[in-house]
Amino acid sequence: MDESDPVSVKRAGLSPDDDGFAAFYRACRTEVARALILATGDRDLGSEAADEALARALERWADVKDFENPQGWVFRVGLNWARSRLRRRSMPATPFYEGRHFDELPEPELLEAVGQLPFDHRSVVIARFFLDWSIEQTAQALDLPEGTVKSRQVRALKRLQRKLGGSE
Repeated sequence: MDESDPVSVKRAGLSPDDDGFAAFYRACRTEVARALILATGDRDLGSEAADEALARALERWADVKDFENPQGWVFRVGLNWARSRLRRRSMPATPFYEGRHFDELPEPELLEAVGQLPFDHRSVVIARFFLDWSIEQTAQALDLPEGTVKSRQVRALKRLQRKLGGSE
């Protein structure tokens, strides 16, 4: 569904009187989907995870709309859903950046390096630097203590520095 197209939103069963959900959907769907594509390394899985998470947000919109960071809730639900699907795969996951075309995303070397991070560290890096969330917002979205977010970020950045040939 084209989230910027009001007709598509209406076909999805939304209307302007959905207490703000249609506007929320249009505002965050693309960004959350891109973040989940980065987190999973799989365009289809990331996009499907975003759609699943947004469907769950719609079901619970009366509560979700009042969260401090509803987009963070959607990101976390999408991450959890995608992680569950990745665990169920009987064959190994496709390499993170195997010739995939990502619009408006970092260079392939950086994508490959991020893709080699453990899933939990990758999620923090994406929330902090791709979604541009604060430590507090990231902790809230991922349901982690702030200290854990800081620790994962430091470890991930050190690993990325080593991978990309930077000095420590």
